[in-house]
Amino acid sequence: MLLITLVACCPWMRANAAEAEVGTPFDLQGYVDQAIAEGQSRIVIPPGRYRVTPRNHQHLVLHQLQDVEVIADGVEMICTETTRAVTVSHCKNVTLRGLVIDYDPLPYTQGRITAISADRQTYDIELFEGYPPAETVRNFKYEIFRADTRTLRCEDHYVSEIEVIDARHLRLTCPGNHDRNPEQVGDLIVIGSENAPHGSIPHAVECNGNVNVRLEQIALYASNCFGFLEYNCDGSVYSECRIDRRSPNDDLKQRESPRLRSLDADAFHSKHAIRGPSYLNCSARFMGDDCINICGDYHMIMNSSGETLRVLAKGEMNIEPGDPVELVLFDGVRLPDAKAIAVVAAGSIRDEEQQYLAQQNLHPRLQSGEGLEKAYTITLDSQVDIDRGGVVCPANRIGNGFAVKNCHFGFNRSRGILIKASNGEISGNRMEGCWMSAILVSPEYWWLEAGSSNNLVIRDNTITDCQGIAVRIEAPAGNGSLAPAGAHRDIRVTNNHIAKCTMPGILVTSTADLQLEGNTFEDWQETQDLPHQLREAGITQLKPIVKIQCEP
Repeated sequence: MLLITLVACCPWMRANAAEAEVGTPFDLQGYVDQAIAEGQSRIVIPPGRYRVTPRNHQHLVLHQLQDVEVIADGVEMICTETTRAVTVSHCKNVTLRGLVIDYDPLPYTQGRITAISADRQTYDIELFEGYPPAETVRNFKYEIFRADTRTLRCEDHYVSEIEVIDARHLRLTCPGNHDRNPEQVGDLIVIGSENAPHGSIPHAVECNGNVNVRLEQIALYASNCFGFLEYNCDGSVYSECRIDRRSPNDDLKQRESPRLRSLDADAFHSKHAIRGPSYLNCSARFMGDDCINICGDYHMIMNSSGETLRVLAKGEMNIEPGDPVELVLFDGVRLPDAKAIAVVAAGSIRDEEQQYLAQQNLHPRLQSGEGLEKAYTITLDSQVDIDRGGVVCPANRIGNGFAVKNCHFGFNRSRGILIKASNGEISGNRMEGCWMSAILVSPEYWWLEAGSSNNLVIRDNTITDCQGIAVRIEAPAGNGSLAPAGAHRDIRVTNNHIAKCTMPGILVTSTADLQLEGNTFEDWQETQDLPHQLREAGITQLKPIVKIQCEP
């Protein structure tokens, strides 16, 4: 009782108590670097809640380590700027275990809608106490939640203008036709926020160029973009990693309203993996985008002649001599895989190629040619005939050999598990409340994300309350049609349970050697429109399982 009385009566003690609650300043990078310099292969960080200041936009960097364990059981790292928490780069046989990551200030702010204009284009927002002020707002991932259930009210909106009224009030302009959107005064909103006076780089944990890196029991409560991004990695394992919005009982400070969001975008995202990642017993909820995305990149074919292709590389060219390559025509026909014999720089994008891109069904950035500036000549081990608009990717750098097992995902604005890889297994997972499909297997021409899938097992998953088609396997072509059978091959969808979702529960297109067995369905959502894939295929009746252009 004496301590309580003193804290209540003495402002300086109250301030010190509040500071203790949000962590002790600690040079975490220096501690790890010193242990490495001493030759330690098992680095144990003392338990505690630490406030960490970033260096070069990163709060902790593990670089070029081999055969090292970093044990952070009972350690919470509070990132003091909304830039990257951890970078793991060019490491081999390295484990990071136990770290809890949060941000103060948060990389988003939160409030309620107080007024909506008559044309439903403009929204007045009052921000809650305990969240970043209006002047820090970043036009990223504007989401609207119901006040009663604290779940998503509708799809996120594009914001064209942000007006700061004062520190706690915003006016957002969202162009478009919102007549059918159900948001209302009193709904809750979340939008990105930036507090990084020394500069910011994206994502909470980024892994690049690693081999056999394990992240175990890492907990993320916030991120300025993705939670875990990996690229050019080989055989990563994510075990018992957890992403969620933080409970008010455990939060760093008192807030007028509990957190609505965990991360601003994807939970787990893998690009260009040689051996795909394994996600084992992980969980991810309330993010601003996908739970999992495993993919590579397509490069755009401009023309072919015999064994040679002229290609515009998406970003950096990652096809190397000797690589197997996947080849897909503009109409979605998948050719037999070939092998790259030579890859040679061939200048830059031409004006007429730029004009062609501007007319295609691509993301506006790609339509403009951004990210497709560099041209290459690729020589194959066989002759091909591929018209402009076809695509090519290295078939060994799209995450083949992945696993997603016994995970819990959901309550996010997009897909649950998005796969563009082969030789993988999705099993024993529980997914609920995904705004789109719970499991989607599909290349995406819009983003030029590769590739097609062979030899997949999708089994023993439980899916509930998802707004999109629960399990969706398809291959949209560059020309907007569905690819014929053979884009995907050898897919097994067995013993999955789907409840309280839209019909069909399972949609498969463009697949050869398909096996569907033992899947069960119950409690369809009452209001269901006929999905566009069914309408375009001439199917007029809803049913639990639909196959389009499949063999058998």
